[in-house]
Amino acid sequence: MARGWLRPGEVAPDFSLPDQNRKRVTLGSVRGSRVILYFYPAAGTPGCTTQACDFRDNLMFLRGAGYVVVGVSPDSPERLGEWSREEGLSYPLLADEDGAVHRRYGAWEEKRVDGATVVGPVRSTFVLDEEGVVEHAHYDVTARGHVAWLRQLLGLSTT
Repeated sequence: MARGWLRPGEVAPDFSLPDQNRKRVTLGSVRGSRVILYFYPAAGTPGCTTQACDFRDNLMFLRGAGYVVVGVSPDSPERLGEWSREEGLSYPLLADEDGAVHRRYGAWEEKRVDGATVVGPVRSTFVLDEEGVVEHAHYDVTARGHVAWLRQLLGLSTT
C-alpha cells in the first residue's frame, strides 16, 4: 500500500466540513460511534447514486449495529442538498470542495478515466472505531454491491 494510504491501526485524520444542510460536521462529533466514512466522486452520477442509495437502504440496519454513515465528495453543499432530497438520503453528505480531506485520507490521486489522465477523488471506504482509529481502509471500491460486501466484511448478518 504505497501512495500515502491510511492503514488499519492509524488514527483517522480529523476534519470539519459542511454537510448538505450547511451544518459543520467533524470526525470528533461522531466519536463514540463506529463510523463508515465513504468517499465518492460526484453526487448524482450513476455509480455514486447506486452506492448512496445502497447505504440509504441499509441505513437502519447499520445504525442498529452501531455504525454512523458519512459520505464525502467534492460537491458543494447546495448540490449535496439537492441530491439528498432527490434520493431521500438521510445521513450526512459532506462537501470537501477543495479535496483537502480526500487527500488526507489518500482518496485523491491521478487516475485514468475514459482514456484520459485526471486527478480527482478515488471511491474509498473507511471503517473507524469509536476512538477514530482505522479498522478497515479500502480504495478503488466498486459502487454496486459495496454495502453487501461491507456487511460481510464486518460480520453483519444479511438476514
